[in-house]
Amino acid sequence: FMVIYLFLPVFFLPYHLISSGCNFLCLFFWIFNLFFVLAIEEINNSADLLPNHTLGYRIFDSCATPVTAQRAVLAVLNGQDVAESSMCSLLAIVGESGSSQSIVVSRTLQPFSIPMISYFSTCSCLSDRKQFPTFFRVVPSDDYQVKAIAQLLKKFGWRWVGVVTEDHDYGRFALQGLKREIENTDICLAYHEMIPKDFRQERVLEIMNVMRRSTARVVVVFSGEGEFYPFLREFLNQNITGIQWIASEAWVTASILAETYPFLAGTIGFAVRQGYVPGLKEYLTTVNPQRYLSNPLVKELWEALYGCSPLFSNTSTQLPLCTGQETLSRQHSAYMNTSSPRVTYNVYKAVYAIAHSLHNLFQCVPGYGPFKESSCADINDIHPWQLQHYLQEVSFSISGERVNFDARGDSIPSYDLINWQRETNGDINFVKVGLYDGARDAGRELLIQDQAVVWPGNQSKAPVSVCTYSCAPGFRKATRRGEPLCCFDCVPCDNDSIDCMACPEEYWSNNNGTACIPKVIEFLSHGDTMGVALMAIAIVGSCLTIAVLAIFLHHRNTPIVRINNSELSFFILISLTLCFLCALIFIGEPTSWSCMLRHTAFSITFSLCISCILGKTLVVLAAFTATRPGNNVMKWLGPTQQRIIIFSCTLVQMIICAAWLIASPPFPYRNTQYQHSKIILDCSVGSALAFWCVLGYIGFLAGLCFILAFLARKLPGNFNEAKYITFSMLIFCAVWLAFVPAYVSSPGKFTTAVEIFAILASSFGLLSCLFAPKCYIILLKPEKNSKQHLMGRATK
Repeated sequence: FMVIYLFLPVFFLPYHLISSGCNFLCLFFWIFNLFFVLAIEEINNSADLLPNHTLGYRIFDSCATPVTAQRAVLAVLNGQDVAESSMCSLLAIVGESGSSQSIVVSRTLQPFSIPMISYFSTCSCLSDRKQFPTFFRVVPSDDYQVKAIAQLLKKFGWRWVGVVTEDHDYGRFALQGLKREIENTDICLAYHEMIPKDFRQERVLEIMNVMRRSTARVVVVFSGEGEFYPFLREFLNQNITGIQWIASEAWVTASILAETYPFLAGTIGFAVRQGYVPGLKEYLTTVNPQRYLSNPLVKELWEALYGCSPLFSNTSTQLPLCTGQETLSRQHSAYMNTSSPRVTYNVYKAVYAIAHSLHNLFQCVPGYGPFKESSCADINDIHPWQLQHYLQEVSFSISGERVNFDARGDSIPSYDLINWQRETNGDINFVKVGLYDGARDAGRELLIQDQAVVWPGNQSKAPVSVCTYSCAPGFRKATRRGEPLCCFDCVPCDNDSIDCMACPEEYWSNNNGTACIPKVIEFLSHGDTMGVALMAIAIVGSCLTIAVLAIFLHHRNTPIVRINNSELSFFILISLTLCFLCALIFIGEPTSWSCMLRHTAFSITFSLCISCILGKTLVVLAAFTATRPGNNVMKWLGPTQQRIIIFSCTLVQMIICAAWLIASPPFPYRNTQYQHSKIILDCSVGSALAFWCVLGYIGFLAGLCFILAFLARKLPGNFNEAKYITFSMLIFCAVWLAFVPAYVSSPGKFTTAVEIFAILASSFGLLSCLFAPKCYIILLKPEKNSKQHLMGRATK
């Protein structure tokens, strides 16, 4: 049987909190001390964990200051206050509770590669492996705590919060983390105040004034209970009410604060997960000064509880000696309360983590070890850096909880959400109302039992903490210069507001801007007054054209019909009928087929009509010039040649239309931009170039026809058709020249109406100028319908 005594950790305990809190101080260190000692004794008595090995320990006090913590660790490293024994070896340290102290201790230990496990240092800075390569902790990093607090603020809609921190690394890094978490959210910090290291009433009163003037009703506090206790004492004197406190894990389960300051009822915050230590209560009843002669904390506890000095105390005191019959019992329930160990349970876990790491080190098989050439550590000469390797890899279960460390030395992030609830007898209980589990999917880590939460003043719902209340429907946010984004003015929405809730594309806000209503859909419909009027005009025009065609057919053998090729007149009348009818295609809800048909039908029918008129113009011009001797131009303008001219001119337009339909055809579209309150259904031309090419070609034919007719306007004859063609082309060109600016500038359905009007106006112009004079002679002056009369000037 071989006993190896390992000088295992230096255990730092802060107890400089307040001079008047003797009972609280004794309780605080008593519990921390005994959890540590209990773990050591359990391991030393275990047959499974570190059998045949014994763990030794010493406890040092850091007074919760970095300087004292460094003095203590240097004393250990220099061999002071350590029992001299060749079998003693310092391998690890459990501590510190404060982040600032842990930073100093870890940096001091770093050259010696001595690992330390903290049970309550949560500063995120300690996760930096470059700066703190030997640091481990069994408490989650503040990176996760601030994530949890940010989610809590979002959950209850607290967008305007104040922050109070202690003047240490813990408070500074926690504030940085919280700012980072709320950076891209609608949560703003109303103020940030720092409790001074050296308590000064003047500075604390300044903080109180800031809190009193602020409209923020929610205050997040990152501070240890020692720094926060005197701050709350002054806060109580200032009579500031209506604050919803959000506690960090450093004080959310501080019984002394709950007992001393009842106004904290309703506080909510995240605590280190609760643990369970079997046999703890039974162990506490066995503790007495006789059993732990060298433990000064037991002596101080007895002096505080019973007002007497233990029998075996070596220190001088004015207190009477104890009888030796004093024991912890139910009357000291605060000291015997083992129902929900949290931070103290972390001490227990830290000791077991070291023990399991040592156990794994002792179980190493030579040739399969983790060190050079697969070697193992020499169990008679263990180095701290070797233990650190096993700490990084350790994984074990304790009280149903899995304990291990990630690459940064952090443990699994997990918190209980604690709510301070006042009982009927006035006591405050710490009630678990939710949890934060960092292992869950992002955004789903926080679980809260909303109905279980009790708010300050027993309010039925969560308090409201906003700089400015949300704008009513129909209003938008207008930021205030020099103030956070959470502070704004509400101004009525306008069309260019970016912060107002935008209605869907097919909806528009009502007059009050409080709801989205469907937009009015506008197009030139068959039921529209304008649509009905244009339809009636188009039908009347087509009927008149058909009537003229019937008259010409009935009188097709008369001289006035035959004088300029009756076949061309019939073609013109048929194409004019189609021109009137194609206007009907423009009326009604646009569809893919109607959009393609309306533009192509219009362009082809007008090209056919103008081509026929061009052919007639050429015939008139050739007929009168053919009477000159030696001029045989008429043989080149016979019926066949006239048909070729008409077909060729129309074919060019048909080719343009075919290319248009293939490359980029017209299509229906919903114009939601022209008027925000309407959706205008219209046909997009698709290719603007093709559209203007079509119109340009018609204009070219009309212009050519106009020039030729103008040249033939003074030719002899009682019925010189050239001058009527001139007038018709003049009207046609005037209508379409006026169409261009009107078409571009007309809004909504009026764009379509302008195009229909241009078609009808030009069609009526052609019909009246070309055929009204002939119909007048046929129907009212039949005596003039003779060859002699029509050629009268030519026979004189």
